[in-house]
Amino acid sequence: MCHVIVTCRSMLWTLLSIVVAFAELIAFMSADWLIGRSKPSGSPALTNRSGSVSSPYRPTLGLYSRCIKLSYSTNIKRETLCGPYAENFGEIASGFWKATVIFLATGILVLCAVAFVSVFTMCVQSILKKSIFNICGLLQGIAGLFLILGLILYPAGWGSQKVVDYCGPEVSPYQLGECSLGWAFYTAVGGTVLTFLCAVLSAQAEIATSSDKVQEEIEEGKSLICLL
Repeated sequence: MCHVIVTCRSMLWTLLSIVVAFAELIAFMSADWLIGRSKPSGSPALTNRSGSVSSPYRPTLGLYSRCIKLSYSTNIKRETLCGPYAENFGEIASGFWKATVIFLATGILVLCAVAFVSVFTMCVQSILKKSIFNICGLLQGIAGLFLILGLILYPAGWGSQKVVDYCGPEVSPYQLGECSLGWAFYTAVGGTVLTFLCAVLSAQAEIATSSDKVQEEIEEGKSLICLL
C-alpha cells in the first residue's frame, strides 16, 4: 500500500530541489555570463526614430552562446541576435570553458534527475531498504562539487581570444578587463550554494517522514499523512 507522506521539511526539500535544477539549467543555457565592453550600435550615420544617434550597447557572452545587436539601415531598427557562437564542442572559446561545460552539465543532469525523483518521494520513501532522501542528498552533494569545479575553472578561460574580443586587451585569467559578470554567473553561484542546502535538507526530510508521528498514523491505517 502506498502511503502519501507530506511534511513541511520534505515539501520544502522537494520544491527547492526543483527550483535549483531549473535555475542551474537556465543559467547554463544563457548568454549572459559576461557583459562585454560598450560598443557602438552601428554606423555613426545611422539614427533612431527620434533622430538622435543610437546609443552604444554591451554584447553578452555565455559558455557557448552570445548576444549581439544589429543595426539595419533600411528601417533604422535595432535587433538583438542571440545564438551559439560554437557550432560544436571543439569550437568553445577555451579548454577551461570546455571543462566548465562538462562539469556544469554533469552537475545539472544529476540535479534534474534528483528533482524528478523528489516528486515521487511523497509516495515512495525508500528503495531496497535505502532512504531515497539520503540517496538524493548524497547525489546533490556530488552535483554541488561538480558545479564548484566548473565555476572555479570558468574565470581561467577569460584569457581566450573570444573573451579578448568582448572585454578588451586587458582581460586575462581571473581579470575581467572591461567586462562585468552577468546574471547567469551569479545565478549559477547561488544555485550551487542552494544545492548544498538541499543536501542538508534531505536529511531533515528523511527525519520528518520517518518520525514516530508518521508511524502512528500509518498504523492507524491512514494513506494520506500531512504533518507540519
